[in-house]
Amino acid sequence: MGAAAPRPGQALAGIGFLVAATACFAVLDTAVKVVGAVVSVLLALWFRYAFHAVVVTAVMLPIRGRSLLRTEHPRYQVLRGVLLLSVSLMSFVAVQYMPVGEFTAIVMVTPLAVTLLAALFLRERVTVLRWLLVAGGFAGALLVVRPGGGFLGWAALIPLALVFIYAWFQILTAKMARTEDPMTMHFYTGWVGTLVASLVLPLVWQAVPDARTLALLCLIGLMGTVGHFLLILAFQRAPASAIAPFLYTQIGFAMFCGWVVYDHVPGTLELTGMGLIVLCGATASWLTAREKRLPVEPPEA
Repeated sequence: MGAAAPRPGQALAGIGFLVAATACFAVLDTAVKVVGAVVSVLLALWFRYAFHAVVVTAVMLPIRGRSLLRTEHPRYQVLRGVLLLSVSLMSFVAVQYMPVGEFTAIVMVTPLAVTLLAALFLRERVTVLRWLLVAGGFAGALLVVRPGGGFLGWAALIPLALVFIYAWFQILTAKMARTEDPMTMHFYTGWVGTLVASLVLPLVWQAVPDARTLALLCLIGLMGTVGHFLLILAFQRAPASAIAPFLYTQIGFAMFCGWVVYDHVPGTLELTGMGLIVLCGATASWLTAREKRLPVEPPEA
């Protein structure tokens, strides 16, 4: 017998949890940009993962017990954690040099990069429609970046590189999801990131200058942790095909945060590029989720 179709109320709840998760990630990125002007982004990175690891352990270990630690692929857990830590580091650096909305739009090309890498390295069949969506999404990213336009300069290369690292992270997640429990993966992600970040922490450690900065660092950890819990709730309640297009609400939240904090509004070309990314990316994510080929997740800063 097949799995029962989700009730309409469950689907709406899934969409609501997903939209709330994207809002958390937008707030996280904005807080990183603000706090990065005061303390090292590596210190912020450590706070983000340490908060995540401690909270997930405190909440889930009493519930799951030793089963939370059980994994068939410990090496892949470590690799997945290192890949995500690399993505987080690159995103923390990138938002120091570019507006949060534009950064988020470029990173949202990730589902299209997954399609490209799956075709090139995993020999997956890609239809003409998918190739057109990939081309359209990357054209949108170029409109946001505007090479040679002097808008973002070299900093735009960081999120573009991040996209491909995050695409590999998504592919690895898809492979592991066949045998690994999502909460176990969530647990190891936090601790791998914390332990690796702790290796460089003595080199960048500095006293937190004031209560406002400490509050922002805690907010970064809180938004990352809550955002991931909301993602789990979302995908438990609704099929990915129903909620995938709503991933792109993160661009809107990021633009809103940029406007509130920095009074920044993207220009016409950037908005056009963002529109292309949303159109092509949301369509590709919806197709991917319906075909149950690869998981679709918002960028985890």
